[in-house]
Amino acid sequence: MILNRKQYLLIAVVFFIISAAYIQSMGDNYVLKFELPEGKTAEDYEVTAEKEGVVEITGITEDNGVLKAHLSSVFEGKTYIDFRCKDETARSGFFKIYVHRTGIITEDFFFGKCTGGWIIPVAVIGFLVIVFFSVLAKYKAGVGENMYSYRNVMNLGLLIYLLSLILYLVIVAMGHRSVMEMLQSIMGSADTFSTILLPFAFIVFLIVTLSNLRLMKMEGRNWHNMLGFILGICICAGTLLPGILGDILQRSTVVDVHNENGVALYAEIAIEGIMTAIVSYLECMLLGTVFFGIKAARHVPAFDKDYMMILGCQIKDDGTPTNLLKGRADRAVEFARMQKEATGKEVIFVPSGGKGSDEKISEAESVKNYLLSLGIREELIMPECESANTEENFRNSLKLILEDAGIEDPKVAFSTTNYHVFRSGLLASEQGIYAEGIGSRTRSYFWINAFVREFIATLAEERKKHLRIIAVLVAAIIVMAWMLRLSNIL
Repeated sequence: MILNRKQYLLIAVVFFIISAAYIQSMGDNYVLKFELPEGKTAEDYEVTAEKEGVVEITGITEDNGVLKAHLSSVFEGKTYIDFRCKDETARSGFFKIYVHRTGIITEDFFFGKCTGGWIIPVAVIGFLVIVFFSVLAKYKAGVGENMYSYRNVMNLGLLIYLLSLILYLVIVAMGHRSVMEMLQSIMGSADTFSTILLPFAFIVFLIVTLSNLRLMKMEGRNWHNMLGFILGICICAGTLLPGILGDILQRSTVVDVHNENGVALYAEIAIEGIMTAIVSYLECMLLGTVFFGIKAARHVPAFDKDYMMILGCQIKDDGTPTNLLKGRADRAVEFARMQKEATGKEVIFVPSGGKGSDEKISEAESVKNYLLSLGIREELIMPECESANTEENFRNSLKLILEDAGIEDPKVAFSTTNYHVFRSGLLASEQGIYAEGIGSRTRSYFWINAFVREFIATLAEERKKHLRIIAVLVAAIIVMAWMLRLSNIL
């Protein structure tokens, strides 16, 4: 089920109300536990409250070496419960207890452990699971409607982010019985995520650096061919920066981050958490981009096509196709053969591309000659010789196709280089053209820059939604840091 923002908010409110009501119904009683030293029993200890009128000790029990004090709230306030050995021959226990205005008893902190507190992580995880499946439904619907969309890439990256967050909470926070414990785990996740992500960041940096060095060697030095290297540096810097900042502040004599009652400590926690959350989110978007680029390149269109566009690129000085262009033509012919064997239906080839100022013939004519040399009948080749770029490839080819087909909705596919499939599909979609793409192989070093380009384009195209999600993350982290401070100073 696909939910909107109002429904998300409503579900969050419902989870909050249910959790609050459950804790309220049980929270006015609490069992405080003290592990007895070896050889000691309940009779060796007396349990007292430092301040009267806050809680009532309704009973003392012993269970498998654990001394339990059963507490009932009396009035709002703070007190200490003392488990004191009568003969002072063994250690004692000293516990801080809060009674809230609503009568809920918490241990250690204002937002500490309480009866029924297990429902808090369950509610948070439950809400995130609902969000995950709603985004999953959006992703499936989007891919089913049109594979070539930046929204699909964003939803896939968001799914990766939500899944990693859910797994982290299940592993780390599921056993917690208090808001404070869960907040500490979540806010402390900056170090955990940095440690986990650092090897990934280093590997990405190494791969893109080597790839870009080869790209620059083969294709020339310019900033376009350095995009992957730049992104690798940014990922490493973003992953390391929270830890570096924390280390600097811990050593600083200007800012005191060691005072648990001070603002600086929680400002540091919030800043580190925000930086790590944003870097992790962007890395998930990059993973989504890589996955979708590969998915688009490996996709094989349905065997019901009437026409196969072959997108053009530069040809040789003698008018023959370059290896890159031959690869696109060969992939189109391979698809036509597979469709003919599967359904008996033939495809009309539409090679597309005009004649450049330094080219002997048009790219479309060059591909036509190559197809003829492969034994393709001339009546199955319909060249489009006017296009100067990919947008024109689609627009002009579709015009020819519609004139030839005589119907409004012919089945169309296109063949291009594998790293170019997703972008080509996007350009077609922007013109209202739905065509499935198929990719031919090319040198691996082209892939890195293609991924980086699409990653940047995804962020730019869906920037408002990305900014909203990041704003929610920032606001949530600030609130959690404030709650940590509040719980410590009360």
